[in-house]
Formats: sequence, C-alpha cells, structure tokens
Amino acid sequence: MSAAVPHQPRIAIVGAGISGIATGVALQRAGFTEFTIYEKAGDYGGTWRDNTYPGLFCDVPSRYYQFTFALNPEWSQLYSPGSEIKDYLAGVARRHGLHHRTRFHAEIVAAEFEDDGWRITTGDGAVDHVDFLLCATGFLHHPNRPDIPGLDEFGGTVMHSARWDHSVDLTGQRVGVIGTGSTGTQLVCALAGAVPELVLFQRTPQWILPTVNRAYSRVAKSVYRWLPALGRLPYALNRAFFAAFSQGLVHPGRIRRFIQWVVERNLASVEDPELRRKLTPDYQAMCKRLVVSDRFYTAIQRPDVDLVTSGIERVEKDAVRTADGVRHELDILILATGFDAHAYMRPMAVTGTGGHTLDEAWADGPRAFEGSMMPAFPNLFMLVGPHSPVANHPLTAVAEAQSARIVEWLRRWRAGEFTTIEPTRAAADRYNARMRAAAPDTIWSTGCRSWYLGKDGLPELWPWSPRRFEQMVRSTPELVDYRLGQRVSSEK
Repeated sequence: MSAAVPHQPRIAIVGAGISGIATGVALQRAGFTEFTIYEKAGDYGGTWRDNTYPGLFCDVPSRYYQFTFALNPEWSQLYSPGSEIKDYLAGVARRHGLHHRTRFHAEIVAAEFEDDGWRITTGDGAVDHVDFLLCATGFLHHPNRPDIPGLDEFGGTVMHSARWDHSVDLTGQRVGVIGTGSTGTQLVCALAGAVPELVLFQRTPQWILPTVNRAYSRVAKSVYRWLPALGRLPYALNRAFFAAFSQGLVHPGRIRRFIQWVVERNLASVEDPELRRKLTPDYQAMCKRLVVSDRFYTAIQRPDVDLVTSGIERVEKDAVRTADGVRHELDILILATGFDAHAYMRPMAVTGTGGHTLDEAWADGPRAFEGSMMPAFPNLFMLVGPHSPVANHPLTAVAEAQSARIVEWLRRWRAGEFTTIEPTRAAADRYNARMRAAAPDTIWSTGCRSWYLGKDGLPELWPWSPRRFEQMVRSTPELVDYRLGQRVSSEK
C-alpha cells in the first residue's frame, strides 16, 4: 500500500527579485511544488533589473551579496556592477527551474482574503485562489519623482535614474543630476569627463566611505571555480565584518567614532576649502546610508563639474533656476531622487479579514510582526518587510532567513496543525513597542532626515544586530503569539 501524498498548499509569490527567487528555491527544496511567482516585468532581478544607469554598482561586496546556496566564482569585482548582479539572479532562478513556475508580465493588483485563503487578481483580470500569499515585492521599486515647480515643462530630456533611457545620447550635452545619495554620486563618477558640463544639485551633503573596487583576476576566478567550498571563506569574513560594523549602527561607541574619523579623513582630500565646506554634512556618519566611493571627491573637483547647494526654485524650459537667482542651462535632467521606500507591496490593494485593508493597517506607517506578518491578514508573509535589517545586512541573507521561517510554517500547515495563521494584535503591539524603545540608541535617530524614518520620526529599521534577527526568524515560534485557525469539520 503506497504512502499518502502530503496535501500541498497553493502559494503565490509576488515578485521575482532577490526575495522571490530565494523563496522559490526554498519552497522547492522543502518539497512544496504548488506555487507560482507573479512578476509584473519581463525578467528576474527586481531593482537590479530596473536600474541600469551608468556607473551603477552594489555597495555590499559581491562575495557577500549572494545566496549561500549559489556562491558565484565569476564575480568580476569586489563591488559588482548592477548588470552582473541582475544576470546572477536570473541565472540562479533558471538553474533552479523557477522559470517553469513564473508568470511574467502578470502584476497582482488586488488580493482579498476569503474563507481559508486568498483571492488574487492580476492586471489582465485573471483570478486565482491560493492558500498563502508571499509578498516578495521589495521596497526600492517605486521611483520617487520630486514635486518641483515646472519639472514637466522642461524642454530637454528628464529621466529618473531607475527608468534610464538608453536611447538618449549624452554626447555633447549639458547634464544636471538632482540627488546626492548613492545613485547621484555613482552617476557623477560615471559622467564626469564624459559630458562637457555636469551640474550636481545637492540638498544634503553625504559622508563618503572610501574604498578600492579592485577587479578579480582570472587566476582568482579559476581558484574559486575549482574549489567551490573556498567561496565560503570570503562570505564568512564579510559576515564577520558586517556584524562588527552593525554594532556602530545600533550602539554608540568605538565603531561609530572610528567610522566618523575615516569619513572625515576622506573629506579632507578635497583641496578647495569652500568646496569642502559645501560637502561637509551636519550629522553623524551612518545616520543616512553611507555612500561608498573611491572616485566621487575626485570627480566633484573637476573644472567641468559644478556643485550647486542653493535650493531649486523651479525648472524652466531650458534651465534649472535656484533660490539664489542663478539659471543653470541644461539639456538633460536626471532625477537621482530615490524611491518610495515605504510602499512595499502597494499599490496592490490588499484586504484581510473583516474588510480590513492594508492602507488602514498602515495609516500610521508600515508595521509588521517580526518583519513579515500582520494581524488580520492571515497566511500573508512579507519578505524584507517593515523593520527588516536592510541597513546592516545584505538582502540576500535577509531573504534566505525569512524564507526558511516561511517554509517551517508551511510544513506545519501541511501537517494539519492549522489552516490559517496570523500574529495576535497583542503580540504585534509588544513587538513594535520593543523596537520603538530600542530606536533611540541607533545612529538613525541622531538627527538627520532620511528614507529610513517613518511618519513618527523613528527609523523603520531593525534596531539590533543582524545575528539577533537571524536567531529570531530561525528559532521555534512562540505559538502564544499567533492565532491558528482550524478547519471546521462537517461531521457530526
């Protein structure tokens, strides 16, 4: 007599970026086969697919910014260019057969909880019913377009860095860049000297952490290729470094003072005292995300690059006029103005039990129990959701840890322990209260404006070490913190 086949949950994964790929692989390895990855675009990669601007690279070392189950011996540089990361992610997905379970150009626009599962609707009107909804939408995918008077009246080309138009020829053009975060500085490094005139409009100066983006030799790649296990060594070393670095983010002390000393020494390399003054932030290093660059200060000192610190008053047909009355004539305007990092799976309309909507639940800002679940939204999990450790841990590691936790819950569902699961309101409130209490110790609460902060002015980030996060999501859950629904039997 053959053994009974375990009942398979029907699962929808929303998004085919880092988290969607990590979760899909984790599900397959655990024997869960009834899942579909819904992707609104036409390929894998998430933000690394969408962002293709000149000079793009990741500020986390390549040999750490990868999955532990897919170590890559072929990384070209210490910090990989964006296109290489995108190709890596797509390659991982296809080698693990996820393309057989992915629906591209299928954006989920609505999800509503009914009975014991979710009714999901795609943009073309197709409807599906699943037991679990896994939102792997990331948080850097909705470009933030600044509200600048006259922006739509500009006669030249305007493009956001995340929607780069490769048909536009920059040769001989006067280019303006709005924004001085990682994207803005990378663009300046790439465009300085390649265009006759480059203007950087700076609202807030950034601390720059120096680095050397060395290339890996063919010999090094061959060694990693022949000895795959060797790839675990740089991964472990980087993990240890980030663990130490993260202490400076969440606790005052020597690490913070050392990083401050490093970035101040780096800034001292700017020779012109007036330019150096303009580039000097008035907040502590790491309060905003550190910009990693070995070229920015060299690029910004070029005679064909102009740093403008006066606020933008309006955009005109052929220029940007600043508050000091100066007209900066331009042909191309690039918006390096970031993303709506608090949207997560929105604008997808999500409705939980009792008609509760996601917008209502997040009226005061995004919240999630342990970074992935919410009361009144049963069988819904977020990957890299609110208060995940995105500032001190690579997203690949966060996604792997969270997907392992999801797999554990799915195993329990398959074993018949419950039909629906959600955190209790009391557990969610206690959890968020603990994080709010820990927030003042973090560097992000020391007095700067950044996308890390929520409506209440507190950082929407994990306020402890990455190790503590992984211990939490890989530990055995306390069932008292959850509401477990059971199927009602029709037998009497």
